[in-house]
Amino acid sequence: MGGPVRDLQERRAVRPALSRRPLVVVATLVAVSVIAVDQVTKSLAVAHLEDREPLHVLWTLQLALAFNSGVAFSLGSGSGLVVVPVALAVVGVVVMIGRTMEGRLSGLCLGLIVGGALGNIIDRLLRSHGGAVVDFIDFQWWPVFNVADAAIVSGGIGLGLLALRRA
Repeated sequence: MGGPVRDLQERRAVRPALSRRPLVVVATLVAVSVIAVDQVTKSLAVAHLEDREPLHVLWTLQLALAFNSGVAFSLGSGSGLVVVPVALAVVGVVVMIGRTMEGRLSGLCLGLIVGGALGNIIDRLLRSHGGAVVDFIDFQWWPVFNVADAAIVSGGIGLGLLALRRA
């Protein structure tokens, strides 16, 4: 049966146990940051863009208030609070997958996904928009989205690239 003590007794190199701490710390800090930025920007969007023409920023980018009662890209419009248990299940799956990963980059990607998903869940549960999510970033050639959506997509792409790199 071996093990670190046996390896040391037999003068073999001892393999250090992999530490999950960097991944957990990074993922937690990123998730909390995403939630905070997402909620602040959504509050600002509601306060400053409601009953107003879209605000032109740069090129085709404008800020325009929209409410998404569906899932990504407004699919399943009107599903509102029904999405919450599904989103919570997805967060659970991502966290379980994260337990098999290591490293700060993986933590960054996991934190983006979890923070974005929780940001949208908070929006659905705590804002008085009938389970809709506040969207405000509008390129005019892409569906309107928010910081949480951008974090989820960025984290998913990052995890995909990390998986390709390891393959």
